[in-house]
Amino acid sequence: MSDLDFTLDFTGKTVLLIGGSSGIGNGIAHAFRLKGADVHVTGTKASASDYDGVSGSDLTGLNYTKLDITKQDEIDAWTASFARLDVLIQCQGSVLYNQQEFKMDGFRFVTEVNQMSVMAVALKFHPMLKATQGAMIIVSSDAAFHTTRGNPAYHASKKAAVGLTQVLAEAWARDKIRINGIAPGLVPTKLTAVSTDHPERMEKYIQRIPMRRAGTPADMAGVALFLASPLSAYVLGQVIQVDGGMLLA
Repeated sequence: MSDLDFTLDFTGKTVLLIGGSSGIGNGIAHAFRLKGADVHVTGTKASASDYDGVSGSDLTGLNYTKLDITKQDEIDAWTASFARLDVLIQCQGSVLYNQQEFKMDGFRFVTEVNQMSVMAVALKFHPMLKATQGAMIIVSSDAAFHTTRGNPAYHASKKAAVGLTQVLAEAWARDKIRINGIAPGLVPTKLTAVSTDHPERMEKYIQRIPMRRAGTPADMAGVALFLASPLSAYVLGQVIQVDGGMLLA
């Protein structure tokens, strides 16, 4: 036990968060920043200043890059500003409401963001992670473990993200890359605002959660720090549900 590092110190480490400009990804980004890491985040807006005043977004102390992860050629062409990568966290996500996912254009878009881009980004940074024997964390959703009646693409793509976590973990363990995942429950973000911004809907959700509260980006960040640290050195291919016990009911 004496050689186990309990400090969660990421000083000298480089962390990249895909989708780290707001919401859960942004909360995780700042957790690593506070632990000493050089943190890079991507988003869809042209510049960091475009996020000024955006709820759930704080790019202070983070290195921002615009990256459209739905475009393979843009991923291929992107040249990272960092020379090494120790931790890659894939936190991109999209959902469409009002039955839009029952139309093929909507289904394709959500699948491209939530599933296809995960594999594309993983392949892009595999060499850098192999060089550092680094870690990758894929953020999926509790929705991977229960049906989402109005969102077939979201459910299917998040379930696919869980599958990718497991398959890539097994395949790339030989390269000393450690891959795990996080499946958040209900966390108020722009993606969940359709429910969390409505008190009556929110109360119904809260009643289904044994801990009687919604999650926060900080709740997800704690698990991400653990999965990227030596504390989880023998954890591989696991997807941790961080939902306050919602799926226990």
